[in-house]
This record gives sequence, C-alpha cells and structure tokens, in this order.
Amino acid sequence: MSKQMASQNYTQPLAVLTSLFFMWGLITSLNDILIPHMKAIFDLSFVQAALIQFSFFTAYFVMSFPSGYLVEKVGYKQGIVIGLVVAGVGCLLFYPAASVRSYPFFLAALFILASGITLLQVAANPYVTLLGKPDTASSRLNLTQAFNSLGTAVGPLLGSVLILSVAIKSADEMKALSPEQLAAYTANEAASVQTPYLILAGVLFTIAVVFALLKLPAIRDSAAGAAEAQPERPLAQPHDSVWGYRHLVLGALGIFVYVGAEVSIGSFLVSLMEQPEIAGLTSEAAGKYLAIYWTGAMIGRFIGGVLMRWIRPGHMLAFNALMNAALIALAMGAGGKAAMWALIAIGLFNSIMFPTIFSLALEGLGKFTSEGSGVLCMAIVGGALVPLVQAFFADRIGLLYSFAVPLLCYLYIVYYGARGHNPDYGAAPAPAAAKR
Repeated sequence: MSKQMASQNYTQPLAVLTSLFFMWGLITSLNDILIPHMKAIFDLSFVQAALIQFSFFTAYFVMSFPSGYLVEKVGYKQGIVIGLVVAGVGCLLFYPAASVRSYPFFLAALFILASGITLLQVAANPYVTLLGKPDTASSRLNLTQAFNSLGTAVGPLLGSVLILSVAIKSADEMKALSPEQLAAYTANEAASVQTPYLILAGVLFTIAVVFALLKLPAIRDSAAGAAEAQPERPLAQPHDSVWGYRHLVLGALGIFVYVGAEVSIGSFLVSLMEQPEIAGLTSEAAGKYLAIYWTGAMIGRFIGGVLMRWIRPGHMLAFNALMNAALIALAMGAGGKAAMWALIAIGLFNSIMFPTIFSLALEGLGKFTSEGSGVLCMAIVGGALVPLVQAFFADRIGLLYSFAVPLLCYLYIVYYGARGHNPDYGAAPAPAAAKR
C-alpha cells in the first residue's frame, strides 16, 4: 500500500462495509429462531433440528477456500457483490421451501445462504484491514465487528416478532384439525418464514446494487505493498503457498478453537443456569441472562476497537484469553451463582478475539491475503465440532466440569496472542544476504 493510499479517507467505504457486518450478524442469529420453529413444524428430534446449524457452518468449511480464490481473481469489491447476490438467492429459496414444507429444501437454502455469507466474510474482513493504516487494522476490524454483534442481538428480537408470533401447534393438535383448518394453519406457518426472508433478500440485493455503483478503492494484495506498509516489522520470508505462513496456520487453529469455545458456552450456558445447584432458573429467565452474555461481546468490541489504537493487538488478545481461562476456572471451582456470573462475563472478553486473530493471521501475506482469509473462514467450522466434544464430556463428567474444553481453547489463544501470531517467531533466521 502506498503512502498516498494510506493517507486517503476511507470513511465512506468503511461505513458501507459496516452495514454488511450488521446484516450477516442478523442473518446468522436468526438460526436460533429457526431451530425451535422448524422443530415444531416438522416434529424433529434435537439432532435433526441441529442440522440447521450444521448446514450453516458446513458452508464455511466447504466454500471458504474457493471463495478465497474467487476474491483473488475478481477483487474485494466484486467478491462482496457476488456474496450479497448468493446470500439473497438463498433467502429467496425460503419461499418455495416453505410452500412445499420440505425440511431438506430449507437446509439446502440455508447452505446457499451461508455460502454467500462465507464469501462476504472472506472478502470484507481483509478489505477492512487494508482500508487504512496497517497499525490500526485490528482496531478497525473490531469496530466493524461490533456492528456484527449488534446484528446478532437484533436478529432474535426481530425473529421472535416476525417468525414466532404465530402459535405453533403440537402434533396431536394438528391431527385434530380438519383438512381446511390444517391448510390454513400450514399457510400461516409458511408465511411466517417467507415474509422475513423475502425482506432480507430485498435488502441484500439492494446493498449489492449500491456496492456495485459505489466507487470503492481498488486495493489488491501485493507482497511489495505489505512490506512497504509495515516497515517497522520485518516479515517472514515469502512462501510459494499460503500454507507456508506459520502464523496463518496457527491463526486458523485460533479461529477454530475460538468459535468453538464461543458457540459451546452459548449452547450450554442456559442448561447450566437451569441446574438447581447453579442458579435454578427457568428457561425463559436463563435466556434473558444469556442476552447479557451476547451484549457484553458487543460492548467489548466497541471498547476494544478504541483501546487497540494504543495497546498492541497481540497483547490484548493474550490478556483477554487469559481472563476467560481464569473465569472458567473460577466457575468450575466455585459453582453456584458465582459460576453463572463468571461464565456470563466471558462474553465481554470474547469480544475482540475473532477480529484480532483474523487480522493478525493475515499480516504480511501479500498476494496470499485472499486465500488466507478463505483458510481462516474454513476454520469457523470449529463452531460445529467443539460443542460436540464438550457435550461428550458433559455426559460423562457433568456439565459444569465439561467447560474445561473451552478453557483449553482459551489457553491456546493466550499462546497465539503472546507468541504464535508473530510471522518471524520460530522461523529459521534469514540468510545474511536477504537481510540487506
């Protein structure tokens, strides 16, 4: 990146990009509303209902690397436009899926929708890191990710009003309906899903048109530009493949364990708070406390985005991860309501982790930045796998002590923030001729 580009004002493109982060946060959180809705309509087991999240997160694993190649070929702006269109098509497919009441059709629509979101993530995250000074890349990404958290908080509220407002009947109640009543009921249930996702499709297509018409900086990855942008920090020797960058590979593992830990805690926290020896809350009351967990993540990202203008991102990442490991250890040792509040507080320290790991892992990749972003987005599949590991231990050693699984995840993130993110850490010294 040239000095002229570094001095440009990127306020407008960053503002538009922020709307994307908000939208995919909102869409992702709607899955939490779809799960109980689909479970009741199709009379699903919990495992079958869980296929909603499985289909969504699998798209990250399957489509991230191809998305990285696509962005490398067409550029960030075109990649974002294509991602918006694909996500919009996925939303549109909810209409016929609801009309024919086909659960596999819904899962296919979700996979297509998530594929578009994956492409958006692969293109938008590194684009934000490149729109401005390299030393404030983590700060910018944290601020835009804060609006992603805002979307995550708004999504369930909208979904509750638009999707769950129609009372869902049990299987026995549906059997008692006449054919005419059953047809009317099915139509109402279908419409409750169709309308919100049609609206989302319209919004996504509109943003795609706006993005296509905007004159955004045409920033391309370049090894020379990356070196020029960060003269104060020597980069590791260039590699022939994206997999040769050690700090990227370690960062991908960091994304895997972070997303896994975050989803695990969010998935099991309500069940833990319901236990008499912890807090003895009802599901409804526990859900309200869970909202505090997610709100803390949003607030923390705004705070972290500001603090990292003065604090090194790696240091802050290591500190936050260490705090979360300590909070889980406190919860496991103390039990009771202390455990509940300790685990809720993790949301605040989770806040900066995903964008910080992401930006640190992409540092110095040059022409491989797009592919590196794809590798990192593939690692989001940790959100589907780590909770299964915790569930395995929860069935055997108890739910509270199963939180040792996310504790280990956070200890790895401590290492990555302290040492593993450094491109030169652990690398062989460069030849003397290369240093000149």
